[in-house]
Amino acid sequence: MRILFLTHYFPPEVNAPASRTFEHCRAWVEAGHEVTVLTCAPNHPAGRVYPGHRNRLWQTETNAGIRVCRVWTLLAPNRGTVRRTLNYLSYLLMAVLAAPFLRRADVVVSTSPQFFCGLAGYFVSRLHRAPWVLEIRDLWPESIVTVGALAPSRATRLLERLEAWAYRHADRIVSVTDSFVPRIAERAGDAAKIRVIKNGVDLDFYRPDQDASALRAELGIGARFVAAYVGTHGMAHGLEVILRAADRLRDRPELLFLMAGDGAERARLLAEKERLRLDNVLMPGQLPKERMPALWALTDVSLVLLRDQPLFRTVLPSKLFEALGAAKPVILGVRGESAELLQASGAGICIEPENDAELAAAVSALAADRARCTALGRAGREYVQQHFDRRRLAARFEALLAEVVGGRREGSARSGLHK
Repeated sequence: MRILFLTHYFPPEVNAPASRTFEHCRAWVEAGHEVTVLTCAPNHPAGRVYPGHRNRLWQTETNAGIRVCRVWTLLAPNRGTVRRTLNYLSYLLMAVLAAPFLRRADVVVSTSPQFFCGLAGYFVSRLHRAPWVLEIRDLWPESIVTVGALAPSRATRLLERLEAWAYRHADRIVSVTDSFVPRIAERAGDAAKIRVIKNGVDLDFYRPDQDASALRAELGIGARFVAAYVGTHGMAHGLEVILRAADRLRDRPELLFLMAGDGAERARLLAEKERLRLDNVLMPGQLPKERMPALWALTDVSLVLLRDQPLFRTVLPSKLFEALGAAKPVILGVRGESAELLQASGAGICIEPENDAELAAAVSALAADRARCTALGRAGREYVQQHFDRRRLAARFEALLAEVVGGRREGSARSGLHK
């Protein structure tokens, strides 16, 4: 198959959609398919182009056998509304303009959020006369309304109508959680077109035998017990709870809270850390992808946190799978499907979201019982090996794409017979 994948995020960016897309596309190339990714210059989350890249009208490169085509977009940091919306719209426009210059695809896949990237898949698929598979990683715009990034308004109602329109017109919809399915089905009007392919982990990349000594020394961590949050510092995550828990444990110098990543809330959180004079919190910023295994290796327990909102009971944070793959116990402050998965894995402790007292108690309990940490981590690694190996998930996605392409070809052949 010739697969064309539209995504706003792609390596060297290190966020969840970039990793998911890359790992799926790499597996499809290894299976013998021709894969092209249409994306923009890497700039997430600060809105600044990464070193060695430029925000040019058109540029191409090859990554792990994937042909990567990058188009110009109006750059914007991952905060605010107006400029970021223009950034999203510029990608949609440029993707549509670029589509005729790409080799004709057998199937077009687009991923949302952001929503306009998902919507671009419709127009590109029509230009290529190919079926369209829409991947939904978050319910949008509901998710941005939930975190307060956008207030309910005429604009959000318009986006909801566009969302429903996209669901109805996609040939297949891929949801990353079971909990999304009822909402998508209600708006799509056809549950049969929905498939669930959850997030997973590259088990070759996130191995439990990595050496973290150099990074520990570089960050000045020493032998302290590390409770780490690794990922986006966004409005959805409620990371103030880490600072409040650290404040409770400020008299425990052997414990360290590590907050690695970047995002719209990082500057505010860093200022609050300084205001509270929390010497037991370390915020090194975003590390490159190649340093992620070492970062997970120095982690003693992973913190997976979201605000206590009903919508977030439907999500499965990608960092949960990475922590389990790296054989790290998890303290989970998320209700719903995520909590059910962690309980099934036997790999951690569930706490009430945004509850700093419970977070501090859980960190203290695990720091006092290293044997329990090891056992929880081992259980998590075994669980994702059985259920969430990224290569197996990519194979399921590949089978779905083959089904869609085969169905389109059969339909065309029947049409020809009846002429």
